[in-house]
Amino acid sequence: MCEHIDKKLTFRSSQLEDGDIICFQKAPVPDGDAQVRYPDVPSFLEYVHNRQVVHFRCLDKPKDDDFSLELSKLHTYDDVVERVAHQLGLDDPSKIRLTSHNCYSQQPKPQPIRYRGVAHLLDMLVHYNQTSDILYYEVLDIPLPDLQRLKTLKVAFHHATKDEVVVHSIRLPRNSTISDVITDLKTKVELSNPDAELRLLEVFYHKIYKIFPPHEKIENINDQYWTLRAEEIPEEEKNLGPHDRLIHVYHFMKDPNQNQQIQNFGDPFLMVIREGETAAEVMERIQRKLRVPDDEFSKWKLAFISMNRPEYLQDTDVVSARFQRRDVYGAWEQYLGLEHTDTTSKRSYTSNQNRHTYEKPVKIYN
Repeated sequence: MCEHIDKKLTFRSSQLEDGDIICFQKAPVPDGDAQVRYPDVPSFLEYVHNRQVVHFRCLDKPKDDDFSLELSKLHTYDDVVERVAHQLGLDDPSKIRLTSHNCYSQQPKPQPIRYRGVAHLLDMLVHYNQTSDILYYEVLDIPLPDLQRLKTLKVAFHHATKDEVVVHSIRLPRNSTISDVITDLKTKVELSNPDAELRLLEVFYHKIYKIFPPHEKIENINDQYWTLRAEEIPEEEKNLGPHDRLIHVYHFMKDPNQNQQIQNFGDPFLMVIREGETAAEVMERIQRKLRVPDDEFSKWKLAFISMNRPEYLQDTDVVSARFQRRDVYGAWEQYLGLEHTDTTSKRSYTSNQNRHTYEKPVKIYN
């Protein structure tokens, strides 16, 4: 509350009591307001009431404060990004993208603030019933309005012959298709041969949930929680016989702390099972595919898993007899399970040359 006092009135008439604060200012200079940010007491006190020191962090280093700015909670979106751009020495404020802070997780929110998506600074800082003083920033290579007209997907490319995963950012118009993603990806990755065909998979918690058809639009794909994986289509899958089956193969172990429930880990993959092929023959092909040493592979077990219940297979069991449908794409239905110890966390991350393809190291390129 800030009210003008009439100097002709008494204290009692002005309702001034013990503890009230009286502010005074010099008489304003004619035509001088333009040179002063807060020309009078009300405007200055409004600034004091709404001022907010905001700690800005680079999104790539979300734990470290980069710089702080004293702003007003009433500042508009444009005001804020202009101040950040000025601080960073950037000519184009539209290349600044901001992300709000999650007060509960103490992490950046998953989704950034859209261009002019909020009215004021206060809207950027409020998270449910809490107010933060942290914002995260990025410097984009193109203006944010242009970027929002595009769809950016992070695609993990699994090399066919090398034990590595390379993550690429694919940026295309929102009406593009999976076929466009694959075409763009081919210009960025190293293929085993120039004529190799690629496919895109949706992976979640070490299971394959979807094989994207080439004509599907990318606009509704969410890669925030799902992993998009690209890989070469093996030659054996291109000419399936009438009795061949393309099945899912997942790594698993039993969790002793959760009543021996199945716990998946590692990289899932697809595999062709031939008519009449035994478990021993399938395991031999799996060992060649994953390049696992004999002494370690001898401890692995093969199981047919349906509704999360394993049925362990003997060497002479015919694998294809367990599957009733030619293509089993539902990760929650039937799959082949490889039971063995998850050694990923125990191995040194520096010894990439000793890794197997079920635990490939990851490289990320933007």
